[in-house]
Amino acid sequence: MRRCSLPIVSLLAALCVAALEGQTPNTGSIVGHVTLTTRIKGRALPSTAYPTRAVGAHDPLALPEITNVVVYLKDVAFRGALPPTRAELRQEHETFLPHVLAITRGSTVDFPNDDPIFHNVFSLSSAASFDLRRYPRGQSRSQQFPKAGIVKVYCNIHSHMSATILVVDSPYFAIPNLDGSFELTNVPPGQYTLVGWHERVGERRTAVRVERGKAATVDLSLPVEDRP
Repeated sequence: MRRCSLPIVSLLAALCVAALEGQTPNTGSIVGHVTLTTRIKGRALPSTAYPTRAVGAHDPLALPEITNVVVYLKDVAFRGALPPTRAELRQEHETFLPHVLAITRGSTVDFPNDDPIFHNVFSLSSAASFDLRRYPRGQSRSQQFPKAGIVKVYCNIHSHMSATILVVDSPYFAIPNLDGSFELTNVPPGQYTLVGWHERVGERRTAVRVERGKAATVDLSLPVEDRP
């Protein structure tokens, strides 16, 4: 029996290591941490999407603010077809969960109603304008998002309900873990602009260089306001 030469064995070992690390030998990754800096008391940004309705007192669910951050590579020329996904934006306790959702262009979002009341999900955003009409508990409606951009989502019955869908043009994005850590994998080598985005802050950008087989480390800081 022939024995494998050392270069072939080394190549196989490299492929196995890369597979275990979740990336191909010809790509790199970006790892880092998002920090929410000292917060300043502020008012929520006004919305002119539709008139306010008196619906009574409502206490929104307390969600970790870090889950409203999206980290992604900006203006990336992605080669090949984008991998469409199917995500979910639930309606529970008169709240959209999650509050911020990130998807690739062409993906579909389901909007299940888990409340014992009717909801009417809609958006007037330039990236996606739709109206799913009223539907009761136990039902779900879906919407596809073929255009990149920011989509503000509301309920036409309950004006305190809102969410944001960030539709991106590449698969290089992530919502940080609760400790602020994040990782973007299978990134081709090159120079990029990494963005940390929050709906009340906008973008915070930094340059990052990705090298083949290596992990670039980047830390981001976002001055997020407190909710009133």
